Amino acid sequence: MVSQGLGRIVIRYSRVGNKVYTKFFIYIPTSVAKDSSFPFKPGERVIIRIQDNKLIVEPAELEEKT
Repeated sequence: MVSQGLGRIVIRYSRVGNKVYTKFFIYIPTSVAKDSSFPFKPGERVIIRIQDNKLIVEPAELEEKT
């Protein structure tokens, strides 16, 4: 069974010096984020792209430092 829930897009503004920055957040319902098949961990970096009018979120592959 696919876990699903109703999320929300939220905009927050932060002021640094004389500049105001806009931040966008996607809230994921707890029931989805705590599902055993949820593929991300808190703080994990992700790649976000738009493809065929869909939002795609994938784990970011970290480059190995040599």
